[in-house]
Amino acid sequence: QVHVVESGGGLVQPGGSLRLSCAASGFTLDDYAIGWYRQAPGKERELVATITYGGSTDYVDSVEGRFTISRDNAKNTVSLQMNSLKPEDSAVYYCNAKRFWVGRRYDYWGQGTQVTVSS
Repeated sequence: QVHVVESGGGLVQPGGSLRLSCAASGFTLDDYAIGWYRQAPGKERELVATITYGGSTDYVDSVEGRFTISRDNAKNTVSLQMNSLKPEDSAVYYCNAKRFWVGRRYDYWGQGTQVTVSS
């Protein structure tokens, strides 16, 4: 069975750091393009960071230079290191694994992890 599970969220003060982790079971994350999304109350879900099969990364402007997405293939995880956190970073963060293979699309989501940045 396929599962994606996010962890590492919590409450942190402005300027602090958190490291989110996306773990998969039933498939290998290294075969997938991974995206971290976030959704704040009353707002649309937003793509925050991506990492391709080849390791290329991209970030939304609002987190560029503060967030880093990376793979740990040995652990079958993808992390999102978040530094210099701001209150506007508060949201539920979701991990998405996506792949097109032999004419079929594979698209898996986790249940999300809450990040709250507040003093």
